[in-house]
Amino acid sequence: MSVDKATVAKIAALARIKMNDEELERMVPELNNILDWVEQLGEVDTSSIEPMTAVIPNKLRLRDDVVNADAKTGGDRREDVLANAPAAEHGFFGVPKVIE
Repeated sequence: MSVDKATVAKIAALARIKMNDEELERMVPELNNILDWVEQLGEVDTSSIEPMTAVIPNKLRLRDDVVNADAKTGGDRREDVLANAPAAEHGFFGVPKVIE
């Protein structure tokens, strides 16, 4: 696959990039080189390689989801939290209705 000056001009227009004739001419071989490289990558046999999301193994380091019973840092502080709310209703934050 290759591109010509008209194709580059169309791509530039779609991307809303203003380019003069000299810039369009300069981009033609660059885009053709990129397309050749992509075609070359398509020829590589990857049938024996498993798909992966990263090159290095990543493991999520998660902590246990436990409520701390300490009075300062967690658990059973609903009233303290709701004291800062502009509107509290039935133990929850009250928010205005958004219906159109």
